[in-house]
Amino acid sequence: MKHYFRSITARIVVAMALLLAGTILLTVLMNTFFLADYYEHSKCAALQETYQIIDLASHRGTIGTENFSVQLETIADRENIDVILFTSDGSVVFATASNYDELRDQFMTLILLQEGGKDETIARTENYVLRHQTDTRLQSEYLVLWGTLYNGNFLMLRSALSSISDTANLSNQFLLMTGILAAAFGILIMYLITRRITKPIIQLTEISNRMAELDFDAKYTGSSYQEVDELGENMNRLSENLEETISELKSANNELRLDNERKTEIDLERKEFLSNVSHELKTPLALIRGYAEGLSEGVTGDPESQAFYCEVIADEAEKMSRMVGKLLTLNQLETGGEKVSMDRFDVTSLIRGVLAANSLRFKQEGIDAAFEDTESIMVWADEFLTEEVLTNYVSNAIHHCKYAKQIRIRTEQQESSVRIFVFNTGDPIPEESLDKIWIKFYKVDKARTREYGGSGIGLSIVKAIMDRMHQSCGVQNRTDGVEFYLDLDTKSQTVARPEQE
Repeated sequence: MKHYFRSITARIVVAMALLLAGTILLTVLMNTFFLADYYEHSKCAALQETYQIIDLASHRGTIGTENFSVQLETIADRENIDVILFTSDGSVVFATASNYDELRDQFMTLILLQEGGKDETIARTENYVLRHQTDTRLQSEYLVLWGTLYNGNFLMLRSALSSISDTANLSNQFLLMTGILAAAFGILIMYLITRRITKPIIQLTEISNRMAELDFDAKYTGSSYQEVDELGENMNRLSENLEETISELKSANNELRLDNERKTEIDLERKEFLSNVSHELKTPLALIRGYAEGLSEGVTGDPESQAFYCEVIADEAEKMSRMVGKLLTLNQLETGGEKVSMDRFDVTSLIRGVLAANSLRFKQEGIDAAFEDTESIMVWADEFLTEEVLTNYVSNAIHHCKYAKQIRIRTEQQESSVRIFVFNTGDPIPEESLDKIWIKFYKVDKARTREYGGSGIGLSIVKAIMDRMHQSCGVQNRTDGVEFYLDLDTKSQTVARPEQE
């Protein structure tokens, strides 16, 4: 019950009941204290207005006409006024009552002689006097106006006030009865209206409670008032937005979890990287140290042996220098330190330049290298970094070229890009290693890699370069060898593609 009286419906009904009760009470008080004065003021105004009408008729000389008599009788009947008009010798000119002689004598007694009564002057002018009189004999109250007209006749007007108190009491009783009925009916109507108003609000409250429990299936479906419907639509949108936001938060939380896992993986990769670097530097450092100690201790005295020792030291130092240089390049690419300059250039000419630069190595290894494309292919990319990728691909192909000893470079035009393939005959890459060869220091055949001095960084640099240029690179096994590829833009430098296929 206490909860009900705190509801909107109960408060509106109680407020309506109090408003109706206050209105009725105010009306009763106004009737009791001000109705008589207002009524008397209205009667005084009516008497004065009637005098003005009759005096104007005396100016015009229309008092005795039939039209004037009808007009005066109408006013007297409407305003409940007794009218008597007579000459200076007492002859009656006009009267609204049949017993005008008795009325004239009564006026003469009350006004001229004032016997047995008391009076209060309300208004006085040069032509008339308006008084409030009480007849003690009859216990009656009147408003009486008498005076002279323009033509010299006398006029007397009288209006009874005795019934106003009874009228006020009767009006108050009627107002009380009517007010009680109106209050009961009004409360019932207000209850029904407020229930209609609060029903959708209750529905919205239930929806908000379900939303608080993260249940976003509840939707407002009512159709009542425009404002409530707008609130319901806003609640529906809020529910959808909250559901979407929570979904995004869950996704972000999942991403954060993945980031934490990735961080753990990066820590492991960092440790593995340090271990790989240490391992890669260990062998050349050991060789340099051994041969340097041999030279310092004079293990060999002939110039030819000393030259060999120095050559080994220089060769191992060169390998270390190349590896460190590649590591620095890879670090700049991965951290964004290497600036990428997107220019438009002929990639066909670039490929021919890379082949020409490696022609001596092809001859030394007995490799047949071919690139048969002759048409210019204009691409958007960093020319220097693209040359670095192609050089790494060609160098990798030379190191792993076997059997038929062939290297083939070809291009394939696509919708808005060109794909460049670098193929070499040789052993295929194991399927489990296809996705791992881009990882730093990963080597499919460690013995073979050590044989030609590879560090396992070249393909990592290729992957980092292609990521910086937002292009793809990949590898696939063929029946007679391995084929690497890279994609370059031919239409625009802003199109991003998947990192790797």
